[in-house]
Amino acid sequence: MNKYLDVNDEVKEALRSGKPVVALESTIISHGMPYPQNVETAKRVEDTVRKEGAVPATIAILGGRLKAGLTVDQLDYLGKAGTAVTKVSRRDIPFIVSTGKDGATTVASTMIVASMAGIGFFATGGIGGVHRGAEKTFDISADLEELAQTDVAVFCAGAKSILDIGLTLEYLETHGVPVIGYGTDEMPAFYTPGSGFSVDYRLDTPDLIASALKSKWDLGLKGGAVIANPIPDKFAMDEAVISRAIEQALQELSQKGIKGKESTPFLLARVSELTGGDSLASNIELVLNNAVLAAKTAVAYYK
Repeated sequence: MNKYLDVNDEVKEALRSGKPVVALESTIISHGMPYPQNVETAKRVEDTVRKEGAVPATIAILGGRLKAGLTVDQLDYLGKAGTAVTKVSRRDIPFIVSTGKDGATTVASTMIVASMAGIGFFATGGIGGVHRGAEKTFDISADLEELAQTDVAVFCAGAKSILDIGLTLEYLETHGVPVIGYGTDEMPAFYTPGSGFSVDYRLDTPDLIASALKSKWDLGLKGGAVIANPIPDKFAMDEAVISRAIEQALQELSQKGIKGKESTPFLLARVSELTGGDSLASNIELVLNNAVLAAKTAVAYYK
């Protein structure tokens, strides 16, 4: 076990006894939603994982220690602290650890800590990707590079719809990361079930996904996989409404000169404001939906 890593007792016992564990990120708590919805959602997601027969392991950095599994008090702390907690990707980890600070983990850094702990399944909202206009800015999420090298399957509602989904899929293909559509041939677009872009493979049951992942890792093929799980129709947003909100938010992003890792939190918050909170409600439901699929797949894998 890595000397910088603390695994809580529940997660440690599950890993020791070969029980399924599902990792969960903490940036969604501190930067993805306002308090108290963020903490309420985090607790609901953990409860959802448990109901499906797996053990949740929310991941963060607290006091310079990598944490796999958080207490209720720690979840509440991250929710109240919000954006005062540093958003941490791969490049940031050593600096947050060495200075003893707190960090909320993104998809990339959650994958890293999950892999250190021996956790291969991770449920989140949506992955990062190639940002619109990346041909000029070169703004590409570290999530994609991590998926190419770290053996963790990421269950998500596709790429965030503020991104260039077509280029994101091209990037994943180049790096050998399979994109699996759960019950769909089309890459979901976070708030909506479809994007118009095809996934690599469609698999219709958690058992089939578990079997594919086992074959991949048994063959020694490094890297993770994207399991794209469409938001349920009853929680999806009208495509025209969400598109208008995203376009306006992107214009404001450019006008304000916001760049880098602050871009996504700004865009998600602004889209939520422009949609009267509807996008936040959809965001919560899709995270819960992904937690169910990740837990079911982890259970199937460990059978």
